[in-house]
Amino acid sequence: METGNKPHYKRILLKLSGEALAGPDKTGISPEIIQQIASEIKEVADLGVEIAMVIGAGNIFRGAMAESLGINRSTGDFMGMLATVMNSMAVENTLEKMNQPTRVLTAIEMKHVAEPYTIQKAEDHLKKGRIVIAAGGTGHPYFTTDTAASLRAVELGADVLLKATRVDGVYTGDPEKDKNAEKIEEISFIDMIKRQLRVMDLTAISLCMDNNLPIVVFNLFEKGSLKKIVLGEKIGTKIF
Repeated sequence: METGNKPHYKRILLKLSGEALAGPDKTGISPEIIQQIASEIKEVADLGVEIAMVIGAGNIFRGAMAESLGINRSTGDFMGMLATVMNSMAVENTLEKMNQPTRVLTAIEMKHVAEPYTIQKAEDHLKKGRIVIAAGGTGHPYFTTDTAASLRAVELGADVLLKATRVDGVYTGDPEKDKNAEKIEEISFIDMIKRQLRVMDLTAISLCMDNNLPIVVFNLFEKGSLKKIVLGEKIGTKIF
């Protein structure tokens, strides 16, 4: 594929884990990491690409924590959704300080904090050159932020879902534990499911498969990788 300075995608959905914001500490928000991530995102926005985002909350609250505290699943999931709003506001604030207009839209109504999420509002902001961060998950328990990312990508007509991870793609095993794990450059949705390569949950994968939405799994912490993908370079693993 030839690459240049012309974006390969007009509109993207970037999925970030909450842990990505924490850095090595894995909890809380690292000022250095959030600045680094925001810089990578702004580089892509400066190309004229429309960017929507979904951010997880594992750096603040995870479902397993709720279980250990004796909190039921639904309540725990709503707590996690609220945590995604906190992360989204932190990223929004960092991008705004870089003079990049950004708006947090949340599936859980909280008017004093962020706009309620609707497809029309998100579309309007994207068309005006603002980054849209869709927070609050799907607004319903029992759905992961991966599924929320797939849903938002599909309903906003994104050209691709970019899943940022700590490794540079999908492997046959966990590369952090298995030295023999091999990287997969491209894989179909069906093969992904058959081989049980759990990069995203099955609901998220199925939603993308049913709507012909490709996924690229990549390492956001490899400097310039997000921009390279948008410009058409083969970075990470493509699922289609």
